[in-house]
Amino acid sequence: MDYFIIVATTVAGLYFHGWLYMRIKRWMDRDLALSLAGQDEQKKTYMLQQLARSRKQGIKRRDLPHWLQAAAAGYADAKAPDVRESSPPLADGN
Repeated sequence: MDYFIIVATTVAGLYFHGWLYMRIKRWMDRDLALSLAGQDEQKKTYMLQQLARSRKQGIKRRDLPHWLQAAAAGYADAKAPDVRESSPPLADGN
């Protein structure tokens, strides 16, 4: 019975550590995506979608920061590809 208790607690401890490790990795990746979005709520949603897309594509974790930075840089294109930035008004008001 003593061996059973030792094995059960060891397995439970190893499982918990593995679960916690995976959870922290996910939190770090999510935090990275949200930090690249800034305060813009639509960009936050977009970056979380890109994070999910990176997981589906199998982007390695070491490549993830560069991949997310490229996705953040492409946000303006994805948001409105046919719309140009408005130019400042002319000096004479026209």
